[in-house]
Amino acid sequence: MVNELAEIGERIKGLREACDVTIEEMAESLNVDVATYEKWEETGEDVPISAIYHMANEFGVEFTEILTGSAAKLDTYQVVRAGQGREVDRYPGYYYQDLAWRFSGKIMQPLLVVLDPSDEPAKMVSHTGQEFNLVLEGCVVVSWCDKEFELYAGDSIYFNPSLPHGQRCGGDVPAKFVTVIAE
Repeated sequence: MVNELAEIGERIKGLREACDVTIEEMAESLNVDVATYEKWEETGEDVPISAIYHMANEFGVEFTEILTGSAAKLDTYQVVRAGQGREVDRYPGYYYQDLAWRFSGKIMQPLLVVLDPSDEPAKMVSHTGQEFNLVLEGCVVVSWCDKEFELYAGDSIYFNPSLPHGQRCGGDVPAKFVTVIAE
């Protein structure tokens, strides 16, 4: 059992370092003192379930990945093609309530983005949280790490934005997409 707990601590430490978050920042985010947080990383002991949920959201992985170690890495993404059950509201026919469980109730209002074919490719950026993009019109090319996804109206991608990503117009006509970011 001690070995299993130690492995949880190692996974937490590895994810924190991969996300470039300091021990002090995580302790403050979790509202605990630094010594308590350091113990969690060193031993994996006495980590509250609520803290593991918080860390999973912060690091962009599933809760079970921290506990079990299966796929506990920062290369998670999901592409959903048109008509396969991903919708976002405030735009006709789109709803985002199905994303609430992933975003732990921290959903921000969707932001509408219009990309022109003449626009320069987006600078690759990274940030904490989770990101969901849904294409409303045209073709949007989402670059994420070393992958590129051509998404068309109705397609969406959900991913961990702590790794470099960007979007550009993928066609000869303006493209429109909605993005939801949960910090």
